[in-house]
Amino acid sequence: MSFSINTNTGAMIALQALNDTTADLQATQKRISTGYRVADARDDGAAFAVAERVRGDIAANQSANQQLGSAQGLLKVTSTALQNISDRLQQLQGITVKLADSTLTNSQRSQYQAQVKQLANNMLSFIKDASYNGTNILNDPASTLVSVVNDGTGAYYTFNGYKAVTNIYNVVSVANAWTAGDAAAALTATGALNSTIDSTLTQMNNFGSYANYVDAQITYNNAVIDAQTTGLGALVDADMAKESAKLQAMQIRQQLGTQALGIANQAPQVLLSLFRG
Repeated sequence: MSFSINTNTGAMIALQALNDTTADLQATQKRISTGYRVADARDDGAAFAVAERVRGDIAANQSANQQLGSAQGLLKVTSTALQNISDRLQQLQGITVKLADSTLTNSQRSQYQAQVKQLANNMLSFIKDASYNGTNILNDPASTLVSVVNDGTGAYYTFNGYKAVTNIYNVVSVANAWTAGDAAAALTATGALNSTIDSTLTQMNNFGSYANYVDAQITYNNAVIDAQTTGLGALVDADMAKESAKLQAMQIRQQLGTQALGIANQAPQVLLSLFRG
């Protein structure tokens, strides 16, 4: 074995091993502190790029669900208004039967006509109050077509609003002036009142279908988000139990490496014994 005071090979090897251990220890500590196996592009550039794409997809689907939630609220308010209108139309139907009776006295007819007017005003109030977040799709909207973001791809779900002032209120608002003959005509299968009731029930069914679609889409988007989140976790999350065990091993290796370097640094001292007399 040759000895040199200029080159301490043993110390160089020990130092390199200690540096490697320290780097591994720092990487393990990073995983434990962040909870990620891949916290940034330096850990695994390809995996990090995929993870960033998946995070974007998750954010997009979450945003879509927020917009669908707004549409969900609008549809519920609209359906509630139509349900109340339908209830008033049923009451109006009962009063119209009485108005069709030509034996009513003028006083009785006036009383029923006053009730009809109040029912019509109620319906108009329901129509105008059917707003959600500043949007009303019953109060004769300029455009009845409604578009809402459907999912994270930016696709749209469209449905139709309804001009309820024109198709409901304007029809029944004149009922307070109906004569017996007008009332009888309104009650026929194709009469004004029956036609209005039919169209209102049709719209209730339509808006119920729209709401069911939105509910189903929100549920589906949530399922997709869960799947994406699970896949993202498998890609970048650290195994904390494994990292904890590794941390302890790295700490012991670091301590042993420090001791080994200290021993290696003492090797040149052996040369002093060769020069002692």
